[in-house]
Amino acid sequence: MRVVRIFRFLFLILLVGVSSAPAQDSLPMRETPVPRTTNGVPHVQIGVEPVPEISAELLQRVSRTPGIEIQDSILSLPGALGFWVTEEVPLARPDAIVRGREFAHLHPDGSLHASLPPALADQAVQRGWAVHHPWSGRRPGWDGFVMIYTPVSGAELEVVLELIMKSYEYVTGRDATSL
Repeated sequence: MRVVRIFRFLFLILLVGVSSAPAQDSLPMRETPVPRTTNGVPHVQIGVEPVPEISAELLQRVSRTPGIEIQDSILSLPGALGFWVTEEVPLARPDAIVRGREFAHLHPDGSLHASLPPALADQAVQRGWAVHHPWSGRRPGWDGFVMIYTPVSGAELEVVLELIMKSYEYVTGRDATSL
């Protein structure tokens, strides 16, 4: 039995090494330092600068996803861009969306707020990818409301994109990989 566990562990390590995207039930540990954040609203990172090319790639890839439109955020700071579920896509969890159909938004500093399944949100916090929003858990559906830290490398971008797709899946009930 111990050999099987060791084999599974090594296989997981190999998967993480081959692909920077998280396995279905597991996120890799984030290797860059966890940024400091404010404790209130506005909820932002402190002292983090985005990598313009990575932010541009993130926006480009999200904008190519059927069922998602990028618009100015109605929730965040000036300059933030909202990720909106299009009108033709039904919402499975409208209570997980703070306002309108904006399920996530990208701040000018490259960080994002998103609603994730609560277990994934907890895992993202534990693995250094996110921090719970100060409003998390204050009303039904908000247990998975987190700020995802700014991706600063291509590998981090892949994980953050996967988290965004998991957010979309959570609020719509649709499988983003089949889109």
